[in-house]
Amino acid sequence: MERLGTGIGWRPEIADAVERMPGIDWVEVVAENVCPGHLPESLGRLRERGVTVIPHGVSLGLGGAERPDAGRLATLAERAEALGAPLVTEHIAFVRAGGARTASPLLEAGHLLPVPRTRDALDVLCENVRIAQDALPVPLAVENIAALISWPGEELTEGQFLYELADRTGVRLLVDVANLHTNHVNRGEDPAEALAELPLEAIAYVHVAGGFERDGVWHDSHAHPVPDRVLDVLADLASRVSPPGVLLERDENFPEPAELERELEAIRGALEKGAAERGAARAAAPEAGAAEPARATPPEEATEPARQRLALAQTALLSALVAGTPVPEGFDGVRLGVQARALAGKRADVVGKIAPELPVILGEAYRGLFLAYAHGHPMTGGYRRDALDFAEHLLVPERLPRGPALRELRAWWLERSGPVPRSRKPVVRAVRAARRVLQHR
Repeated sequence: MERLGTGIGWRPEIADAVERMPGIDWVEVVAENVCPGHLPESLGRLRERGVTVIPHGVSLGLGGAERPDAGRLATLAERAEALGAPLVTEHIAFVRAGGARTASPLLEAGHLLPVPRTRDALDVLCENVRIAQDALPVPLAVENIAALISWPGEELTEGQFLYELADRTGVRLLVDVANLHTNHVNRGEDPAEALAELPLEAIAYVHVAGGFERDGVWHDSHAHPVPDRVLDVLADLASRVSPPGVLLERDENFPEPAELERELEAIRGALEKGAAERGAARAAAPEAGAAEPARATPPEEATEPARQRLALAQTALLSALVAGTPVPEGFDGVRLGVQARALAGKRADVVGKIAPELPVILGEAYRGLFLAYAHGHPMTGGYRRDALDFAEHLLVPERLPRGPALRELRAWWLERSGPVPRSRKPVVRAVRAARRVLQHR
């Protein structure tokens, strides 16, 4: 595996700071946020300096019951080629459920949700990873995610699940030590045990990020400083293997550049601490062979029953989270409530960023109105569609009092909901208005 060194997640808000930071060997970009034909100038300058850029996907849903969408795979491949990336990364998660396989509406989570660590889910995931590997021009690495909830009836530990996935597919691993800490707090899983079971030779690189704890639940926010407990997990990993690369993630609430540089120094310090202990740790660590023996991936047609069972289970869970249906048997209802509120809050935040005019038009009422809308209206087509649906919800029938906000919202929705932008020319507007009148007669 190529040595990457120390990196940071590239975001437009800190682009200038990243360019000036010393010791940045590589950056990671959210794949869905870049357009191959119109790459940000900052990324172009970094590439000219020899800084590696890796696209990090968030919407493929490799852990879902359906096979990966060919269009999404082609888009990810296009970004890898445009960036000259040595690999691409995605998540071990499902992000949508429902559809024809379950005879229910297709639901979008707008978030990464955990895959059950069962044989069914592993068989499906292995096949999906192989499909993705065949479609991508560079190697694929997949990331362990953070979770607020646990699936009932799991058959494998996180380490065993990742070990078998890597062994059966040859996929590389993006190990997020912050997510290991999150699962320690939220699900009682020991990060050291997970690290002991991992195929360390499969590690492509490592993520480090911050979060916060509230009411006994750890939220992987990517908006807070990296805590010492996450750095301790990183040091433990570094005591077992020298990771090819380590990257600091920060998605919002960006501090001053000097603070980011101090976090990068703390990361380097944890790596040095782990490296100093590596020899002793190797001698004391359990053998990786403690994981269950890997099985061959079943042929494609043999996974259909597993896909069907997984589809029903994931749809029931996602429906409970976003549509208010009953909590599936075996799940912790309180935790599902925490997750449901977190999903609705994230929807409100992301829609507010994608359509920044909405919080301006609605003012302080925006968040309350959106959360009330989200409670009964699951997301079905991504965040941009969600913004339009939310605005339409407020307009038909009118749920806002008559006044400037209602007029501005109607104009905003009309401008964006049609096949082409509304013209500002009076003649064109008059013709379209006449056409609408005739259509309604």
